[in-house]
Amino acid sequence: MKNYYVLCFVLLMLSCNTSEDKNTTIVEEKIEIPQAPIPTIDLVQANRLAQLPIHCIQTEYPNKLNQTIGSDADLQSPQTLHPAFYGCFDWHSAVHGHWSLVSLLKQFPELETAEDAKRMLLENMSKANMETEVAYFFGKHNKSYERTYGWAWLLKLAEELHTWDDPVARELETNLQPLTDLIVTKYIEFLPKLNYPIRVGEHPNTAFGLSFAYDYAKTVGDETLKTLIEQRAKDFYSQDASCPLSWEPSGFDFLSPCFEEAALMKRVLSTEDFKTWLNDFLPQLKDKSFTVETGKVSDRTDGKLVHLDGVNFSRAWSLNEIARDLPEYAHLKNIANLHINYSLPSIVGDSYEGGHWLGSFAIYALNSVDRD
Repeated sequence: MKNYYVLCFVLLMLSCNTSEDKNTTIVEEKIEIPQAPIPTIDLVQANRLAQLPIHCIQTEYPNKLNQTIGSDADLQSPQTLHPAFYGCFDWHSAVHGHWSLVSLLKQFPELETAEDAKRMLLENMSKANMETEVAYFFGKHNKSYERTYGWAWLLKLAEELHTWDDPVARELETNLQPLTDLIVTKYIEFLPKLNYPIRVGEHPNTAFGLSFAYDYAKTVGDETLKTLIEQRAKDFYSQDASCPLSWEPSGFDFLSPCFEEAALMKRVLSTEDFKTWLNDFLPQLKDKSFTVETGKVSDRTDGKLVHLDGVNFSRAWSLNEIARDLPEYAHLKNIANLHINYSLPSIVGDSYEGGHWLGSFAIYALNSVDRD
């Protein structure tokens, strides 16, 4: 009898709960994502951003050579070692500083500093200077020099020259071609040997290095490099799932491991395959209320901490790549705009720690914005 009463009580409670559930309206809290102004790159902005590479591509010091010393003969000044790319603090920043000027000149021929910019580009990227740059890579200790971050920016520079319809571009592209060819060869030799991708948020990030190289190969019609990158990207990343976006950014990242990887896979997969892959890799991105906080910079005079301005720009160009031609992910463009707008006002007129490289990131991010 006791068990009977217990059973009746349980059934009564379940009945009450069921009845109550039927009359309960669940109100889900809707997260309001602020709509950011769409950042633009017009002539005013271009003149502002051009100040950064103009002020650094022929500024030799301070300088971080990042070289392995084999003997006293290697102890040379930056301009002696790298007569083309000696400015902007380090080799790769010098390379993408040159890319910045080419990109701005191509878009805005009426740039205030156009004549100075062309003169500097021609002085730095002379045929003789490029021969010296090529020779450096054949040094005994320089086989992996600037792999793959500097390599990627060198091919981005080559791509930009290739698509710039100007007599100066033809001269510069011709002068750069031996180094371009060498870097392509280095990619082709290196990628089959790389057993595992490098997933950090700084220079060696494999996804970033492959993305820029892929853009170059696609633009100039290099099917060998393009096909190799497609295969290696699939080898490295096709089985990836649940990328730990909450772990980003690290303290001085300037690249997002998760977003850079997704932007690469957007390039190399078919649309349907990419959407399937992305749903496993970053399923939260399809949620219209998805958001991610911008990287916060506490001290822009600190050369490492200011990297977080870079992560904002690189996140933006990656998100824009992911969202391009995919209406269901169009809400990501607003997040990209929020990231650009956070960092863009601070990079011109700020310290050299950020100024020597952030202009390139800002320009590339702005170029990625869909303004239609």
